[in-house]
Amino acid sequence: MSEEPQLALTARLLERGRQIERLSDGISLLALGFGLAPLLLAPRHPGLTSTLCALLLILGLAQKYHALRVALDAELIGALANDAGRLGSRTRALDQALYELGLKRGVAERDWLARCRGALRLLRRQGICFAVQVSLALSGLLILPWLPPAA
Repeated sequence: MSEEPQLALTARLLERGRQIERLSDGISLLALGFGLAPLLLAPRHPGLTSTLCALLLILGLAQKYHALRVALDAELIGALANDAGRLGSRTRALDQALYELGLKRGVAERDWLARCRGALRLLRRQGICFAVQVSLALSGLLILPWLPPAA
């Protein structure tokens, strides 16, 4: 089977990571704003609010880390899919460049199926970070207003 369709599909799937990243950035900015709001107002639950905002920001940073890696993989795989005729030589050149830059430990070759699965695993991790971030944000929005004021 030709690797070109597999590479092209993987690149397109990885490009969806940008949408996840944008949504997560919005939640992170809201968390930051909500976390800084106690400086202007008297907070109802300062400890709980601070913890919630800190967790949202940590999850946002984890998502951002995965988003950067997913975006790099999407661009590299997309470029290779467009020139599948020279895939073997370009793969060796890519592996060598990654090794020389310290981004890869050895020059051992992996097949493209394993590489695509690894890249999609990064996308899933990014999605998990985002899903946990959304769940935590929604939980906070639904629970905090119902809690009695802090003493």
